[in-house]
Amino acid sequence: MFLNTNWIEVGDTVVRALISLVTLFLITKLLGKKQVSQLSVFDYVIGISIGNFAAEMTINVESQYMNGIVAVVVFGVVAYLISIWTMKSIIIRRFFMGTPTLLIQNGKLMEKNLKKVKFDINDLLEECRSNGYFDINEIEYAIMEANGTLSILPKGEYKQVTVQDMNLKPQKQGLCANVIIDGKIMYNNLEHIHKTEKWLLKELKVRGQELGDILLGTVDINEKLVLYNRNNKEKSFDVLE
Repeated sequence: MFLNTNWIEVGDTVVRALISLVTLFLITKLLGKKQVSQLSVFDYVIGISIGNFAAEMTINVESQYMNGIVAVVVFGVVAYLISIWTMKSIIIRRFFMGTPTLLIQNGKLMEKNLKKVKFDINDLLEECRSNGYFDINEIEYAIMEANGTLSILPKGEYKQVTVQDMNLKPQKQGLCANVIIDGKIMYNNLEHIHKTEKWLLKELKVRGQELGDILLGTVDINEKLVLYNRNNKEKSFDVLE
């Protein structure tokens, strides 16, 4: 088997695969960060087409590199231009991206709209369960978004109680700074929260902790230091000034 292998052709395939990978990476960077579940029908078609071009460019050694690269780039540029136009024109956006569709309105099923989005009752019930609603009677509005996800507004009596409802004073919220990762100090994150390495090592010493034993260390906006040890134990401390 290996004796009859055309190694020149194999080498050519490896080069084509690398070129395809680089081209796809650059085009993906151009199009931006979208999860598969966030793709519109247009984005999905573009993605499949570009993938097919890249595969053909890799495997079909009889075709020129440039043919596949040009096809991928053309589709990528068109998709990029469409994304720009859709941000500037609501009409173009509706045409390419679609519009949300009401499936439940004022607690009532919209049968006509269900047929429009090719959804039957079982599909709707499944999506409701995925959103945490096992009783459809709890739902006031359900909207099928343009990307196919279901957004749900529950009836007033089924809404979750909030801090505002209970007249409580909310804590400040914000992103945690990861100051230690896998026993290593994250100097940029320390600088961002206006702390120093000397301060961090002092805090660890006060708490009887060794840097190498810390899997993760975070400081939140309320200045709470949380240390996750390698032995899976978690310890929380208020930051000492």
